[in-house]
Amino acid sequence: MKQKKQRSFDRFRGKGRAIQPGQAPGTLLADPNAPKSVIQFYGSRPDSKPEDFVETKIDDLKDLPKLLEKCPTSWINVTGLGDLDTIQKLGEVFKLHRLALEDVLNVNQRPKVDEYDKTLFIATRYNTWQKVLESEQISIFVGEGFVLSFQEKEGDCFDGVRDRFRKGKGRIRSGCHYLTYALLDSIVDHNFPLLEAYGDRLQILEEEVIASSNDDNDTVTSIYKIKRDLAAIRRLVWPMRELLTTLIRDDTEHFKDETPLFLRDCYDHVLQVIDLIEHYQEVASELVNVSISNASNRMNEVMSLLTLIATIFIPLGFIAGLYGMNFDPKISPWNMPELAWHFGYPFALGLMAAVAIGMVVYFWRKGWIGKGSKR
Repeated sequence: MKQKKQRSFDRFRGKGRAIQPGQAPGTLLADPNAPKSVIQFYGSRPDSKPEDFVETKIDDLKDLPKLLEKCPTSWINVTGLGDLDTIQKLGEVFKLHRLALEDVLNVNQRPKVDEYDKTLFIATRYNTWQKVLESEQISIFVGEGFVLSFQEKEGDCFDGVRDRFRKGKGRIRSGCHYLTYALLDSIVDHNFPLLEAYGDRLQILEEEVIASSNDDNDTVTSIYKIKRDLAAIRRLVWPMRELLTTLIRDDTEHFKDETPLFLRDCYDHVLQVIDLIEHYQEVASELVNVSISNASNRMNEVMSLLTLIATIFIPLGFIAGLYGMNFDPKISPWNMPELAWHFGYPFALGLMAAVAIGMVVYFWRKGWIGKGSKR
């Protein structure tokens, strides 16, 4: 579990690149620990009935051209990046540039858009919580009649898109441009439940911070972890603004008709996500400040109590020291006549008790101690 957390954190810091410095551009290297590639095909015609929808797993890429010819709107989803031969063959079928395929295999890409001839390459990130914050790169190619997507492992946020595609709901079968928008919108919208979970955790931590009467290092540590996660999510979501702006202004054939209008709505969702992240970052920072303030207040209370105790014992120590000098009154009449007094010891104790009680009463009236303390 510790190694998994470290790998996840390294991914957010951009570590673990497969391509080493000095290698030729377009070098394709697959991660030996990555899952084997599984290809799923979804396709239909724009005016087809729901039952005309094609959904199948592709075991032999030789079957792919026939499916593409049959379905003008095709979505090929590849799960797992461990099969380099399969990815290279897909690149040959769809005539994908090797630089784009290199970006697919190097899964630390910043969200971006690149255009290669008649194919558009989109790199984006899918953020999720699996006991630790994880970020998965999703690569999307958009071409004439097809959308080709690559994801690192099984499990994604596209179930709603698949369901709409199967049932032919809305405009999703109208073309690859709208299908691409649907995929991007699903990735962006998945950040909302993720951030809501962080908001719920912050609310619980806020109650713990307010109710805590002792130093709680675990609470402060949890807040710092949330701050780190929010900073990582913000760094990954922020480039989506530029990505969507590029797609909205795209004057190619990939995004036409009313699709830019929907992309603008997706852009608004990105802004909302960023606003939520910044809000939760401010909440986390305030909780840290409150925790520090609580610790400081508790320390001040302890120091005030110790100061009051010391203040009370200062005159008592003076009295005890005064009568502890033991100057013999037989030698000089100025030497402590109380030493020979029958009630000398009770008198000293009574004097100290009276001084202590008097100071406690004075402090209480000032409001420095007791239930009505003004400290």
